[in-house]
Amino acid sequence: MVTTQFPWLTTIILLPLVASLFIPLIPDKQGKTVRWYSLGVALTDLALIVYTFWNRYDFQNPAFQLTESYAWVPQLGINWSVAVDGISMPLVVLTGLVTTLSVLAAWRVDKKPRLFHFLMLAMYSAQIGVFCAQDMIQFFLMWEIELVPVYILIAIWGGPKRMYAATKFILYTAIGSIFILIAALAMAFYGDHVTFNMQELGLKEYSLTFELCVYGALLIAYGVKLPIFPFHTWLPDAHGEASAPVSMVLAGVLLKMGGYALIRMNMEMLPHAHVYFAPVLAILGIVNIVYGALASFAQRNLKRRMAYSSISHMGFVLLGLASFSDLGMSGAVLQMVSHGLIAAALFFLAGVTYDRTHTLDLDEMGGLAKKMPSVFALFTIGSMASLALPGMSGFVGELAVFLGFTTSDAYSSSFKAVIVLLSAVGLIVTPIYLLSMLREMFYGEEGKAVAGAILLDAKPRETFIAACLLVPIVAIGLYPKLITQTYDVKTVQIAAHVRSAVPVMANQHLKNLPQFSFTAPAIQQNELLGLLK
Repeated sequence: MVTTQFPWLTTIILLPLVASLFIPLIPDKQGKTVRWYSLGVALTDLALIVYTFWNRYDFQNPAFQLTESYAWVPQLGINWSVAVDGISMPLVVLTGLVTTLSVLAAWRVDKKPRLFHFLMLAMYSAQIGVFCAQDMIQFFLMWEIELVPVYILIAIWGGPKRMYAATKFILYTAIGSIFILIAALAMAFYGDHVTFNMQELGLKEYSLTFELCVYGALLIAYGVKLPIFPFHTWLPDAHGEASAPVSMVLAGVLLKMGGYALIRMNMEMLPHAHVYFAPVLAILGIVNIVYGALASFAQRNLKRRMAYSSISHMGFVLLGLASFSDLGMSGAVLQMVSHGLIAAALFFLAGVTYDRTHTLDLDEMGGLAKKMPSVFALFTIGSMASLALPGMSGFVGELAVFLGFTTSDAYSSSFKAVIVLLSAVGLIVTPIYLLSMLREMFYGEEGKAVAGAILLDAKPRETFIAACLLVPIVAIGLYPKLITQTYDVKTVQIAAHVRSAVPVMANQHLKNLPQFSFTAPAIQQNELLGLLK
């Protein structure tokens, strides 16, 4: 057994789940006590996360920290093994913040409140468990446990087509999860030593064919969650039907699980296969950026428009992971954190608007600015962040990805030129569909859902939730080091790890590789990294 003096991570992971088991025992008929209890648990766990990382985590150490390992199923070699590093730690904090705010956003849920808050807390535990797991079977179980609450939350508290959206979500994600289990078993039993420990699996020497097969399987599994085209079609339906608190978690946390897993397993554990798949990731990233932006522009449903926008923005994560550069890796992680905050804010504000107008149809809106000026101001700030306005976190993340990819010597100049040119299409379309969304919602003549209606502006609780998401968006945009210092040493290590696989592949005289030649001076990369600091 390996553990720290106190099992901080185990406590953080299990606290919401254990606390949720007491919800049926709370004497409460209308759900008022339950919601306070749920909020108290979420806040306690968030406070524990902040305390633990502030006092016991070393930002300058790229190794795994707060390591804990307990024998779970010793007969099968399965352990409860948890730890965090620069990639997982920011996402755990993001999970705590977004999920706590989503619990507060669900203050008016009066339909089966016990079940709703039980599922929210159970999902809270599973999400953090995914980011902290160091055992492949434990990771798989946490990944699966997270699916069940989301399915039920959409199926019971969703819109008119909730059953269709929930069923589509569970089918896509559950089928994708099968590939995780297959890959985990294949890697565990490869060679003479059987293990499910991720760090030990990363040290095994796999054949290239085996690596490529496993990498492809995991790419499908995590491509569904990210989501990557063409495995994305569940997302617009899920967002379109889910309630605002569920959409906040779905966009703010769940999509990041796919990006995190690509870094943790595909890049760290299978670096030689990543050399082959990196150009594929770059192409898929461009498809996501352009397709998501164009599809978003065509949507008349507010939440579906923002769902396709999420698909577009997650394409930048793929582009950063494919860059082979320190700056590109840093930008990919920053984009995940930034998009988690921005998407959660926009979906929450969409829910606030729906509560007043009872519609998500942009054709039925209009003239809301006069009746809801605070909502208009908050929505505008969130939209500006989403379209990557300078001074916002979205701008810094996308800029880092672009600079990281364009300055990388992993690809030919012609390939980089095509990628940058196509991604520019997405950057041009994004302000168009976001600004047109604001115009149709808040300007012009009052729509059918607005005319003659008495619409209340944002309440203090709603303003507080939006501010808790928008303030860090602006803070990161103005001072990126606020977040980059938490993971820089780790992203530099991972980028160096995948670059080290390139000469190995070259020495094997493999054909059909992109033009790899890492000859750019390190000073150039350091100067570019300085832009983030």
